[in-house]
Amino acid sequence: MTKLKIKSGDTVRVIAGDHKGEEGKVVTVDREKNRAIVEGVNLVSKHTKPSAQNPQGGIVKKEAPVHISNLSLIDPKSGEATRVGYEERDGKKVRFSKKSNEVI
Repeated sequence: MTKLKIKSGDTVRVIAGDHKGEEGKVVTVDREKNRAIVEGVNLVSKHTKPSAQNPQGGIVKKEAPVHISNLSLIDPKSGEATRVGYEERDGKKVRFSKKSNEVI
């Protein structure tokens, strides 16, 4: 498994692909497949069978995973896309924004 620079709860922007420019919050991250599900991005129509939870069935809009390489973290200070670095500050390993040098 690789170390990813994006965690669930981060605000990200899609930098490549069909949904380029869209922003959203990361819901889940799949470290095995290097993919993340982002709120409101890459919506697909899923046909569902009627079940006990959904007696009506029908077509449901659902987020599909996006590859991590197509996502860029949003700097909380400036609101721009930034790269992520790791360093030790006060004896603790932290993530920081390469643009503003702020701890994320």
